Amino acid sequence: MSQATATDSVAGSPDPTPAGAPPARQAWYSRLYVWVLVGIVAGIVVGAAWPATGEELRPLGDTFVNAIKMIITPIIFVTVVTGIAGVDSLRSAGRIGWKSLLYFEVLTTIALILGLVVMNVLRPGDGVHADVGSIKISETAQNYIDKGESQTWWHFLTDLVPSSIVGAFADGDVLQVLFFAVLFGVSIKLVGRPAAGVAAGVEKTGRVLFAVLRIVMYAAPVGAFGAMAFTVGKYGVDTLTSLGKLVAIFYGTSLFFVVVVLGVVMAIIRLNIFHLLRYMKDELLIVLGTSSSETVLPRVITKMENLGVPRQVAGLTVPSGYSFNLDGTCIYLTLAALYVAQATDTALSMGQQLGLIGVLLLTSKGAAGVTGSGFIVLAATLSTVGHVPVAGIMLVFGIDKFMSECRALTNVCGNSVASLVVAAWDGVLDRDRARKVLAGEPVEPIEPPEPIDSADRPSAVTGAPVSLGKAPVGEPVGAAH
Repeated sequence: MSQATATDSVAGSPDPTPAGAPPARQAWYSRLYVWVLVGIVAGIVVGAAWPATGEELRPLGDTFVNAIKMIITPIIFVTVVTGIAGVDSLRSAGRIGWKSLLYFEVLTTIALILGLVVMNVLRPGDGVHADVGSIKISETAQNYIDKGESQTWWHFLTDLVPSSIVGAFADGDVLQVLFFAVLFGVSIKLVGRPAAGVAAGVEKTGRVLFAVLRIVMYAAPVGAFGAMAFTVGKYGVDTLTSLGKLVAIFYGTSLFFVVVVLGVVMAIIRLNIFHLLRYMKDELLIVLGTSSSETVLPRVITKMENLGVPRQVAGLTVPSGYSFNLDGTCIYLTLAALYVAQATDTALSMGQQLGLIGVLLLTSKGAAGVTGSGFIVLAATLSTVGHVPVAGIMLVFGIDKFMSECRALTNVCGNSVASLVVAAWDGVLDRDRARKVLAGEPVEPIEPPEPIDSADRPSAVTGAPVSLGKAPVGEPVGAAH
């Protein structure tokens, strides 16, 4: 898997610094996050000053997000396949997999419980007294409700298996592509020597896809400008007036989760959450501007490898986290569900609320990569529980756009931390390099692996003459930044 993705420069050109020397510092105007920030500020100004013009700029943001989605599923496929094919054995891949899933389940449970506690303490929906019968549901919201009501708590299990491999890629279904990629990677290991050429071909394809991504990222500032101009122009700050308290609670809860909960997790592995946030500033600003965590998925993998996370760990944890470790989405779903209950004067006992959390633990998985997935999951959850009127989701429909940025930001932070935790848990995290990189100290750039040829060197398992660019245990592999 190539790691040619640029992380600090707009052009994404390779660092010309000689091997072994610390990379030269770039001028501020050549950094991607600076231009993304300019695009965000310009979008806010245009949307506020000329709302009609701001609305018309929506295609800029949508086109950029679509360009990213165009290559997201292929990149997930090659990343996961290369990660599995690069481990010493299937037992190693299985160990990384179950540790990742266990960590995901614990953290998403904490996120759901945190939302439940906050809503029971602050109760922002009290006093709204919304009449469910008089709520006018828009056509878009009704479509989400219909899709949600047709689903059940176990629906994500049936959706896990695609009816068509091509269809999974065409629909951009992250969970289904992830499932097929795992099967494909495991099969390469099982076939052994005859699959050496296939494994090499997948890795080389990954290099090309990352090169495509580097080209697409040139448009990130323009995409952020268009998306932000549309949001401010269409919805404006007036939309926040009636539900401003709920929005503030959501942002505050998410901030608490990142700083305190993830901060404690980072402290356990002896790293600093604030240093990580600073290191990920480029990606966080892109997410803020586009309201989509998918736009930075490949870049997160690259940056985790640069921190000292082996590629077989980053290649498995980050893509799977986009389906199973959606901390921001979990917080949002809990807050939204309980707000609807409070606003419609629907009394829920603690047992019913815990039942709601139990259902969300299942329905929230795979809530990524599909437009309106948050509302579909919310409608499916309320339909399954049966105590809260599903039509009540219209109460939060108008402010969803203002909450999507925070959801995506929290998800990216959660998946970045998850990759570090799993690597540390498996004993393969290069902590010294991670501390230096997070502290902003100069480190030697990690060179990309040599091109794979069929006669490179024997596989660690099968003896087949294939190299998957796998580093020895504990040795990070990535790209020069």
